[in-house]
Amino acid sequence: MIHATEALTGGFAEPVFQAQSVFKMLMDAMARPGTLKTVDADVAPPMPLGVAQGAIALTLCDPDTQVWLSSGLSNSAAPAWLGFHTGCPVIKNRDEARFAFLEAGMTLSSLGQFSVGTQEYPDRSTTLVMEIESLVGGAELVLSGPGIKGIRTIAPSGLADNVVRLWNDNRALFPRGVDLVLTAGADFMCLPRTTKIIETEI
Repeated sequence: MIHATEALTGGFAEPVFQAQSVFKMLMDAMARPGTLKTVDADVAPPMPLGVAQGAIALTLCDPDTQVWLSSGLSNSAAPAWLGFHTGCPVIKNRDEARFAFLEAGMTLSSLGQFSVGTQEYPDRSTTLVMEIESLVGGAELVLSGPGIKGIRTIAPSGLADNVVRLWNDNRALFPRGVDLVLTAGADFMCLPRTTKIIETEI
């Protein structure tokens, strides 16, 4: 009963206007990797789906968009919420998903578990929307690549220890590969597959 109630509430109050606003922020964040954005739309997705994750889902997902959810999200009100507000199908095979949403604390053994696209159609890959503890206050990472003048430094907190290694393996697949959106509450930043990540010396 609680899940049913959660599924019906917490969406965009002004769907068209707010979706356009979030979409513009996403496009700017993808064009300028590592820049921090904050969702100001009044959206309240069911836990453990974060505010930015929910807003991104409401903006990008529709009945033709296959979505994969990590176990914590799958066992929450999130599937029903996404189904009610976007109509998107939640699937079990992560390598068929257009978007994958991961709750905070989840670790991955490989980004190749998701669709990395093909040489002919590299855009047919999965975009990962991963919740972490915070986008500030962690170990510094140095970014470079398209959309970055020189270098850009970020300091996300709560990333798994193997994420940089997995990312470099993913980047080596270019033009194939997944894209990554890091979220923390209402904040998010984008890391397209073209972005190089280097761990700084401690």
